[in-house]
Amino acid sequence: MSVQESTYESEAVQEGSTSSPDCGQSLLSETPGTRKAHDFVYLAYSVFFWIEPVIHRELRSWLYFAAAYSAFVAMYCLMVLGTTKWLRRAALIAIAVLGLIYTPYNEGFIGVYIYVAAFLPFMVERVRNVVLLVLATCIGMFALGYFLHLNAWTWSTLTFVALASGGANIVHAQQRRAARELGMAHEEIERLAKLAERERIARDLHDVLGHTLSVVVLKSELAGRLFEQDARRAKQEIGEVEQIARTALSDVRQAIRGYRSAGLMAEIERARATLDAAGVSLASVPAIPPFRPGEESVVSLLVREAVTNIIRHAAASSARIEFQQESGKTILTIEDNGRGGIRQEGNGLRGMRERVAALSGKFNIESNRGTRLLIEIPRLEQGQAL
Repeated sequence: MSVQESTYESEAVQEGSTSSPDCGQSLLSETPGTRKAHDFVYLAYSVFFWIEPVIHRELRSWLYFAAAYSAFVAMYCLMVLGTTKWLRRAALIAIAVLGLIYTPYNEGFIGVYIYVAAFLPFMVERVRNVVLLVLATCIGMFALGYFLHLNAWTWSTLTFVALASGGANIVHAQQRRAARELGMAHEEIERLAKLAERERIARDLHDVLGHTLSVVVLKSELAGRLFEQDARRAKQEIGEVEQIARTALSDVRQAIRGYRSAGLMAEIERARATLDAAGVSLASVPAIPPFRPGEESVVSLLVREAVTNIIRHAAASSARIEFQQESGKTILTIEDNGRGGIRQEGNGLRGMRERVAALSGKFNIESNRGTRLLIEIPRLEQGQAL
């Protein structure tokens, strides 16, 4: 008998595991309350149980058979509809015990152990254990037929069928479990990918909007102070606020598409203009070493976030951006002469650290006198992918 489409198996955890308890979930991912009708099709194999009562045509034989067969069907239904693995296992054990008790009165009932051997692979997780149990079942059938002097052809044939069904279902059950575990792994990978993407979007929007909104606030405050003193200059500042807002909208659209930077040089020029508006002088624009596209995008965002922090928190009057190339790495230094004293990293600094780590680089902060960011980015060999 083959029950390869049976929905009976143990939970996703191995025996003895302290993880998930009995959930009753099958290899076909069907909960116990939604078992398919085909699970009961295998009762058709119990037709062999009827042979001896039909041949003998004795009332006592029929009464014994009616009691035994009713108990078998009840245990089978419990095995199908059981809500826990222990309840289903108990039903399978009860079927085995019933076979031991009733087989002396009906030699065809030894076929009940085919059900036991066939369902064991879906009840027991560990391959070694289920192999031993299937072999024990077949040996028990052999011993039962031999010592009860049953028809040799009957019990030897049914023992072979039980061994074949159990062996085939061991392979089938393991394939089902492997497929389910692979599906769970794919779901976990997809979940982690979505989580990483959400974090990336949050980090990118923080970098883009944090910088731009800081400039908008700065220029708006400046325009407010100049409104009565120099209306023309105030109008100019408001016009720049409008332009910056439009640029921010474009940046957000580019961030959504993943194209956020117009280039490192353009970012440094933007940083200079932003710092000038805040009254912070920037040292002469440094020579920019060559970066790969992915690296340049990250470095541009690092510069943007660092400048945003200088404007917001540093209270500095000067800043410096410098690139140095050493053997196997490029060192970016961004420093200011502000108040320093960083005690805890906020979202911006954490985002910078994560970006550098993604490039296998190093990110260090010195904040005793002013703030100094030291960023080391390894240079990839020619032809090596990011």
